Amino acid sequence: MPKDTITDADEKVIMEAIQEAERNTSGEIRVHIENNCEGDALDRATEVFAQLHMHLTKQRNGVLFYVAIKDHQFAVLGDAGINAIVPDHFWEDITEQVISHFKNKEYAAGLAKGVIMAGEQLKSHFPYDDKGDLNELSDDISFGK
Repeated sequence: MPKDTITDADEKVIMEAIQEAERNTSGEIRVHIENNCEGDALDRATEVFAQLHMHLTKQRNGVLFYVAIKDHQFAVLGDAGINAIVPDHFWEDITEQVISHFKNKEYAAGLAKGVIMAGEQLKSHFPYDDKGDLNELSDDISFGK
């Protein structure tokens, strides 16, 4: 169970980063953590993205951070709305930052950093609208096996 690695304090750090990032954007950010990933991390992230119904956001601006801790796999996946407008190197820049922390077993710090980076990009393209922006997806971390 990934909860062996991610403590309650880690969870709090990650969820606070999600809430901070979403405070300035209509975009939605989720984090999914599991121990193992059979096959390609991006393929698995795509499955989880669908399972979490992230493709159903109004502006198609959801971002998923996927981690398979024991298999040392990571992927960040954006929906069509955000993929259409972020710079080409954007996902790679986030991945570099997150993995640099993971190498030191700083999972919460790495995910928090990546989430904040994604939030900044979402903010510039999908600013928060106080006249009807809803938190369309849970800020809770989802856990697999």
